[in-house]
Amino acid sequence: MTLYTGCIYLPRSKTHGIRASVMSRHTLDDGITQDPRIIDYDEHLVELAPPPKLVGDYYRRGLPWESYEMEYRSFLGKREAMLYLLAERAHEYDITLLCKEETPEFCHRRILAEELLRIFTNLQVQIE
Repeated sequence: MTLYTGCIYLPRSKTHGIRASVMSRHTLDDGITQDPRIIDYDEHLVELAPPPKLVGDYYRRGLPWESYEMEYRSFLGKREAMLYLLAERAHEYDITLLCKEETPEFCHRRILAEELLRIFTNLQVQIE
């Protein structure tokens, strides 16, 4: 089975398997209003989403991407048990990690997939 990443706004495809949001929230930029584009996901893995303060530091307060990435990897390092569970599931089912970014270059879903691949080298990962 394969672990994929993708944009939560894109429609479901046959390869997505379980669509898992790894976003801290599903609201518009006001932080309150539900984003109407986010409707098609199977589960919300909020425990693996970046902490809201880290997200705010990056989007609102200008934290450089390299610092954001380093802090998010550190955050994930404290959640290795959850990473193990997710990787075990990805060996049984196709799973797609979803976030709002259109491309993976500056998105935490890519970092999460890379960390899973670092720990579980036999995991098949396709980052989109």
